[in-house]
Amino acid sequence: MQILVINSGSSSIKFQLFDMPHAVVVCSGLVERIGLESARIEYKTEKDSVEKITEIKDHKKGLQLVAAFLMDKEVGVITTAEEIDVIGHRVVHGGSSFANTTIIDQAVKEHIKELFTLAPLHNPANYEGIMVAEELFYKAKQVAVFDTAFHQTIPVKAHKYAINSEFLERHHIRVYGFHGTSHKYVTKQAMQFLETPVSKMITIHLGNGCSMAAIQNGKSIDTTLGFAPMNGLIMGTRSGDIDQSVIFHMMNAMGMTAQEVNDVLQKKSGMLGLTGYSDLRDIESEALKGDQACRLALEMNAYRIKKFIGAYAAIMNGLEVVVFTAGIGENSDTIRKLVCQELDFLGIVLDEEQNAIRSKEISVISAAVSKVKILVIPTNEELEIAQQSYALVEG
Repeated sequence: MQILVINSGSSSIKFQLFDMPHAVVVCSGLVERIGLESARIEYKTEKDSVEKITEIKDHKKGLQLVAAFLMDKEVGVITTAEEIDVIGHRVVHGGSSFANTTIIDQAVKEHIKELFTLAPLHNPANYEGIMVAEELFYKAKQVAVFDTAFHQTIPVKAHKYAINSEFLERHHIRVYGFHGTSHKYVTKQAMQFLETPVSKMITIHLGNGCSMAAIQNGKSIDTTLGFAPMNGLIMGTRSGDIDQSVIFHMMNAMGMTAQEVNDVLQKKSGMLGLTGYSDLRDIESEALKGDQACRLALEMNAYRIKKFIGAYAAIMNGLEVVVFTAGIGENSDTIRKLVCQELDFLGIVLDEEQNAIRSKEISVISAAVSKVKILVIPTNEELEIAQQSYALVEG
């Protein structure tokens, strides 16, 4: 079965074509800077690697280019669009309605549209990807895999906010959680790698967007991102947790509009606001040169993660495994070291030599004396989407 996975972001499209159930990557690629004259498409197969810079005005044009590469006479891997059996779409927000992967029909599309206001940077792009894919690959079954679905197991005591119940019952304001596809994937990978059931695990997804999840018996019971993908940990440009009073102060005392406050907290805060850099590699480099703002930002970042490790160990009454994943989690030995320092009372002891080794495979970075296993697991959201899509279609 040929399954094309599409991850349609606000200004980018990631794609991979899988031969399932063997999970063989037939081709992969990225369309980025959509809407700009300097837009770029990257396309890779086992034999070829092609990069093209061209104007890509919208997602429709981007997906048309993807389809053209897939069917190209020289570098293509299919001859007609009809060879694609299934398209798996990453959809960021599924609200309370979707706890599982689902076949996309008109009702599903309408619900995705209804959630635009909850994920304004993501759901509109996800929806556009679905609409264009239906047009280009008209015979393929379209499947939605929701980032929020894995967190639907979070109990009411954890997902309900301490406000009038009407806000939950009528307006569906609650903790939804995000990065669920990644958290689910690395949870399964950890259990397979350790070859034993794990009842108490914390997964730490660190990229430009960041989140943590408390995983009990394979299910999410709490997570740091809530109603929208903005709170919790310090992120690339997002502040994470902040006292609500600060927002009212910015509006009432400083004269900022709601949109201006939103822009500050989502686009101009986090590591960017603290240092002037949003890329952690730049921040680590400047910190090594003695930049005090960058050093402090790294310490603040790790401090916030440590707080949630303690909190999640408490609600699970123990801890067996900690997993680092995503771009920063997989590649920054500095952040991992700062996070794991002085957590020996929880049984977390880092092996600094193993931590310094960069690997594309699952690696154990905990010391022999550590009671808690510390793992670095490369995430693969596209493979998880392909696997879930295949399982749904095959029944």
